[in-house]
Amino acid sequence: MRAVPGRYIAFEGVEGCGKSTHVQRLAAHLGAVVTREPGGTPIGATLRAIMADPANTHLSPRAEALMMAADRAQHLRELVLPALESGRHVVSDRTVYSSLAYQGYGRGLDVAELRRFNDFAIASRWPDLVVYIRVDLSAVRKRLAKRNPDRFEREDDEFFERVMHGFEELAKAEPTRWLVVDGAPPKDELELTIRRGVKERLGL
Repeated sequence: MRAVPGRYIAFEGVEGCGKSTHVQRLAAHLGAVVTREPGGTPIGATLRAIMADPANTHLSPRAEALMMAADRAQHLRELVLPALESGRHVVSDRTVYSSLAYQGYGRGLDVAELRRFNDFAIASRWPDLVVYIRVDLSAVRKRLAKRNPDRFEREDDEFFERVMHGFEELAKAEPTRWLVVDGAPPKDELELTIRRGVKERLGL
């Protein structure tokens, strides 16, 4: 008997919004495969190390966008698609939408062009549901101050504001695909909110 394809759920938001915590919690609840972008495969981990290294201040926005897409192509082929086709659900910390927000709105690259070549990278397999954790920039700064920042986390407030605006615009454009939640409540409360939203949208 052929397995029922799994569902592909992405978590999006700026650094420090709580994505990683809730990726783990939702995946445990669903019995899903946990992964991330960039870095969800051995090849992706190498690309992630390059892009996150604060020493790489000379990395151009276009090179960054292409490396992200390369990571994503490998990630979908090696991990995400096989899991979905076997009937497993996949919960990912970031997906293609992060490139639209970060390299598009944040770095100023053409969003439509980014969407086109990322669609090629993922063979048009976009997430079934995007959980966007919305937080204030002040809360982000407080959380980032507690850890050693990588290259992305060292960006200035204007960059983060552009990225956050980008996520808001992406969510508005696809309201049926995006589940927007407030990241301010305590973790346990937010976890239940996310579970209810996933159940309502995907029946899981």
